[in-house]
Amino acid sequence: MNNRYFKVLLVLALIINFNAFAQEDEDTDTESSSVQGSNIQTYTPSKLLDKGQWDIKFFNNLYTETEDLFGPNETKRTKPRETFFTSTLEIFTGISDNNRLNVGLLLEYRSNVINGKSATSVFNLGNDISSRKGFTSFAPALKWQPIEGVGNFSIQSAFHIPLIDQETEKGLKDAAGNTINNAVFLDQNGYTFQNRFFYDYTLPSGDWQLFTELNTEYHFGDKSVEDNNGNRIEGSFANDTFVLAPGVFMSYFPSDKSTILGFVQHFQRFGDFTQDFTAIGFGGKYQLTEVLNLEVLYSKFVRGTTTGLGESFNIGLRALF
Repeated sequence: MNNRYFKVLLVLALIINFNAFAQEDEDTDTESSSVQGSNIQTYTPSKLLDKGQWDIKFFNNLYTETEDLFGPNETKRTKPRETFFTSTLEIFTGISDNNRLNVGLLLEYRSNVINGKSATSVFNLGNDISSRKGFTSFAPALKWQPIEGVGNFSIQSAFHIPLIDQETEKGLKDAAGNTINNAVFLDQNGYTFQNRFFYDYTLPSGDWQLFTELNTEYHFGDKSVEDNNGNRIEGSFANDTFVLAPGVFMSYFPSDKSTILGFVQHFQRFGDFTQDFTAIGFGGKYQLTEVLNLEVLYSKFVRGTTTGLGESFNIGLRALF
């Protein structure tokens, strides 16, 4: 699995580098480019691709926590560190003559650790009673512009299909030979139908940009079944739940190649399992080449119900060509 994962990364890097060099060799219309603005200004998540254009994003999220709200009466408690690392590869291309429809594929890889292991130990890609990793889901996706003439409003619809059999592995043995059924949580073992609504507005000065997102999810799958010890042996904790997750981002452009931003996000889960949290954060983007953009974000989970109270560190590379 490790070799397969790194082969995917290598192929992605080769694609990005090839297209970066190809772009450098092409003659460009400087005046037109200056009017349109850089990629980080123009191609927000709201903006659809032209026919034949490609957008490849490799995004990495490391979430780590030593506190949560799962204790009695959902009071804050400290615990050994748990860390969850997610790598997401998103590939989209434009297919319509009117530039109102894109198709894509999303692929997720996860590496999680518990029992007080250091946050960076997720990069060891271990697989034991305190570590677990693997490709967890893929999703065919559509991105479309519902209102003709309103190019800064779009919807991304995706159907996430799990690639794992169990959220936590059963029948593992510890050093003493005892059976452990409550091991590392990897990802949901269920299906998700997701719709993300994007809208952005650039202020007349051109130096500030407001971006809003509303993420909706419906989770479903096999009925949850537990053994005599209360361990889930089938289904997912998230099945028969619905998620609403709004977010607001405010960006400032010190130059046409850089962005500084702050954001607030909220997550609310309804249904058989209820949960909510609010996070605030900041970050920035920089256009490395005409093709390649870099994005760095940090967020802190400041409140919630039945959730962790950790922080996340994010870095992404995006290629547009």
